[in-house]
Amino acid sequence: MLRQRIRKVVSLKTVRELDAFPKVPESYVEASPIGGTVSVFCWLAIIWLVYSETKYWLDTKFLFKFTPDTDFDAKLKINIDLTVATPCNYIGADIVDSTNQNIFKFGNLEQEDTWWELNREQRTHFDTMRSLNSYLREEFHALQILLWKSGQAAMFGTLPARKDKPKWPTDACRIYGSLTLNKVSGNFHVSAGKPLALPVGHVHLTPFVAERAMNFSHRIHKFSFGDPSPGIIHPMEGDEKITDKSSMLYQYFIQVVPTDVDTFFSKMQTYQYSVKDHDRPIDHRNGSHGVAGLFFKYDMSALKVHVIQERDSIGQFLTRLSSMICGLYVCSGFLNNLVLYVIGLFTGTKSISLSSAGPSPPPSLAPKVQNNVLMSASVVTDVPVSLPLRSSDQNS
Repeated sequence: MLRQRIRKVVSLKTVRELDAFPKVPESYVEASPIGGTVSVFCWLAIIWLVYSETKYWLDTKFLFKFTPDTDFDAKLKINIDLTVATPCNYIGADIVDSTNQNIFKFGNLEQEDTWWELNREQRTHFDTMRSLNSYLREEFHALQILLWKSGQAAMFGTLPARKDKPKWPTDACRIYGSLTLNKVSGNFHVSAGKPLALPVGHVHLTPFVAERAMNFSHRIHKFSFGDPSPGIIHPMEGDEKITDKSSMLYQYFIQVVPTDVDTFFSKMQTYQYSVKDHDRPIDHRNGSHGVAGLFFKYDMSALKVHVIQERDSIGQFLTRLSSMICGLYVCSGFLNNLVLYVIGLFTGTKSISLSSAGPSPPPSLAPKVQNNVLMSASVVTDVPVSLPLRSSDQNS
């Protein structure tokens, strides 16, 4: 016996028969000005909702996580550019960390004789950098997120070169450069005399100069850790301290925090830091002991900050958008029915009811509906029913 295997082709009619959602025939729908107005506002709200949700989804956010810093063998790069109101012959700059290694293993900083007073162009640039950095630290901390998104690394640029040369001799020293340090706590300082390395520690050879010639007023153009990276605001840049005393001690206590930034287009490893400062005059006769100069004491944080740029997945975005649109569409239908119901109460005209009863069927469907009602009705035999008899029945 041979059997023929018939392949059933799925057609559009078959798909329509599988549709479980009820459909309202076109003859049941009645258009009204109120319904049209609600529909227009509904579609406008849907368009605005799609635009706002798409814009929100495209705007990424940053997630901050804190993890222990386990990269102990890494090197720490420090970038320095500052000006001290004392000639370079009288001061020296060096750095010492907790490993007590030779100070010259970390690199050398350049020293350049210059003038303490800035010209108009330089003063405008420095004042702008100082005011902007102060505003970012105190008022607008979220700017770093915009910098991470834009990839803008340099905010202020370098100090413009001096075009005009003053007639008086140089009276200040510019110290600038980069050093590669161990990732441990240390102390970078600028004090009187040139540093001299010894088998154990180092000393500063102080020249025979009048004490009144020493002035540690200073101006910080750059002080950062790691490579230049966007989104990192260095709080010490733009700092300027001026004094008329010859023996002043300026101390900066810096906490360095390793930071890893992962964006959609780049991945970088850099450092942030927080700083506290203190200054006092050195007066041995009044019990204020110490060494005059600038001391930058830094320490490494045990925690690392991991910054991750992220946004919701496309599935979450579509789910949230579709649920909002469907909810708005359903609410607009409820609003339309409510307005028509209220108008019907005040005008006495027939309108769509809020009850579960639907509209009456058309005349062509009346016999079918009556047959369905008769078939589903239950007969109560206890109630007597009188029916009129036909004439043929009476004769019989």
